Amino acid sequence: MITLQNIEKVYRTSTIETLALNNINLDIRKGEFVSIMGPSGCGKSTLLNVMGLLDEPSKGTVQLDGQAVTQYRDKELARLRNQKIGFIFQSFHLINDLTVLDNVEIPLLYRSQNGRPRQDYAKDALTKVGLSNRMKHFPKQLSGGQKQRVAIARAIVGNPDIILADEPTGNLDSAMGNEIMNILQQLNDDGATIVMVTHDEQMAKRTHRLIRLFDGTQVL
Repeated sequence: MITLQNIEKVYRTSTIETLALNNINLDIRKGEFVSIMGPSGCGKSTLLNVMGLLDEPSKGTVQLDGQAVTQYRDKELARLRNQKIGFIFQSFHLINDLTVLDNVEIPLLYRSQNGRPRQDYAKDALTKVGLSNRMKHFPKQLSGGQKQRVAIARAIVGNPDIILADEPTGNLDSAMGNEIMNILQQLNDDGATIVMVTHDEQMAKRTHRLIRLFDGTQVL
């Protein structure tokens, strides 16, 4: 599903060079639920961004479904992200001036999906995360857990093969965090491949496999 070979990521300024990822080799198999852990600043989010084709590695190759994509143009990468990958962020990244339903429809707009089918897909996604009664609400009217459910609905509305989640329970209390994990596990049971960055050992234990990072290097 996702294969990283000899991945290195270096950030450079005029005065300093920072090695964010060093010789990462990973193979995320179809249907897995994988967690990534490590101290703050160790490269977890950078690794997730490389997997999600949001950030280009300085060295190494990224393969998606067996196809090397490292040299793809930006337009080709954007198309792959939209069709194959759903993103969930710790800070939700919802648009406050749009309703819940409108927020969830956004990925389908980039596919030029027609209005009525687009709305139907968004309603189905919100039903899956238990928010069918909040479609006309605005983000400011929702709790943190509800906002994260909207973010999950937005991530799954296009039926992606891969879901990348960056601290999806980080801003939530333990009860709501467990509810979000239950949703992610159900999505995984339904066939989605999920990679999740987390600081929570208990959440990580609920996934199939744990990858640990330290100073940009995979801990074996």
